[in-house]
Amino acid sequence: MAKNKEVKTNAMRILEKEKIPFTHYTYECDEFIDGIQIADKLSLPYEKVYKTLVTVGNSKNYFVFVIPIAEELDLKKAAKSVGEKSVAMIHVKDINAITGYIRGGCTAIGMKKQFVTRLDESAKAQETIIVSGGRIGSQIELKPDDLLRACKGEYADIIAK
Repeated sequence: MAKNKEVKTNAMRILEKEKIPFTHYTYECDEFIDGIQIADKLSLPYEKVYKTLVTVGNSKNYFVFVIPIAEELDLKKAAKSVGEKSVAMIHVKDINAITGYIRGGCTAIGMKKQFVTRLDESAKAQETIIVSGGRIGSQIELKPDDLLRACKGEYADIIAK
């Protein structure tokens, strides 16, 4: 039995179905590590690596924000970008129930439901960005516009300055 057969995540299957090109990276990891540690493991520049954050608005709807790993989400700007009065980070224990993904393996592509998604406009300056591939140990690199196409998202100014 071939042990090195690549296991595709839901996110990768969606990208392939949409004919969106991507590069898949894997790294050894048994538990959650943050994006900066992942970038260091894979020798990737921080400004190209993005993290996926899930929030809940005061409407009780969920919203997904994708921002550079070294940046902080500006909750006021984030709320404004999705037409909410306010948004708050969801509790870590709720990530799987809401998204279908686990902490450290959460990506905007292929969540259980299609949530309103915003990608920080800083991504426009990058030819490609790197996001979680949909599980711990997996990262995918793709064009920012392709990420938005795959998750039906939009650009917004959402990081704290």
